[in-house]
Amino acid sequence: MSLQQPITKETITEFFAGLQDRICRALEEADGVGTFREDAWERPGGGGGRSRTMVNGAVIEKGGVGYSVVHGEATEATLRSLNLNEPAEFYATGVSIVLHPRNPMVPIIHMNVRYFEMSTGHNWFGGGIDLTPHYVVDEDAHWFHQYLKNVCDRHDTAYHTKFKPWADDYFYIPHRQETRGIGGIFFDYLKPESDTHKADLFAFVQDVGNAFAPIYTHFMHKNRDLPFGEREKNWQLLRRGRYVEFNLVWDRGTKFGLETNGRTESILMSMPPQANWLYDFHPEPNSDEAQTLTKLRKGVEW
Repeated sequence: MSLQQPITKETITEFFAGLQDRICRALEEADGVGTFREDAWERPGGGGGRSRTMVNGAVIEKGGVGYSVVHGEATEATLRSLNLNEPAEFYATGVSIVLHPRNPMVPIIHMNVRYFEMSTGHNWFGGGIDLTPHYVVDEDAHWFHQYLKNVCDRHDTAYHTKFKPWADDYFYIPHRQETRGIGGIFFDYLKPESDTHKADLFAFVQDVGNAFAPIYTHFMHKNRDLPFGEREKNWQLLRRGRYVEFNLVWDRGTKFGLETNGRTESILMSMPPQANWLYDFHPEPNSDEAQTLTKLRKGVEW
């Protein structure tokens, strides 16, 4: 009986590179029209990545699937966040995705899976998947959350109980007092306590990453042909505006990328192709738009 080899940053990096490939192929097949354009880039301080973007697909109006592996001297802000007083090197790799659909009945989706390692010996996993419907449909929300619960339960039945509220808390827009969408799961700083534990955590992160394509292609096929008009399109633009507000003001990944001199175009590829803001807008009482707003809150048990 052979002993399991320790999980290394090279093993993790290789998985993330392959994950990007598999997700892009699945999305292209489900869209039927759009294809991803690859833009390989290098980070001046060390490392680089592959940004793949799709525009004007049949379902995906704009989407980005990014893979990166960056390393170098940790910034003072990063060192402070880890309570480190001495200079240290970092290594970070992961896949990050945001897809903005053409049809307002298809939800926006985001996923990130990542691994971070310090020369001090600190290392951890993070990530999650969350869904941002323009119109919240209870049936779709239940299906989405049940899918993620099944993923979590395969590894630890306590995961979903912990990671669902974490997503509610993280994907929250304090200045609007509403959640960005219907949440999902979010986890960070999952620090391995042993080689075996690291292998278990990596298996969980792999499962989360592999769940992305089945989840989103389900919604692409189910909702792509639902009818919509000018009213729904205008609402979509307003909800995209909320998405922009969260990403630019509150998202830690955006801040980390900019602080570490990451590639700006790749960091901001999560922005929608168009968005809108209306002063003090309130939807009509009892409308579908008003009903959606009542469900953008923490702690909903779908």
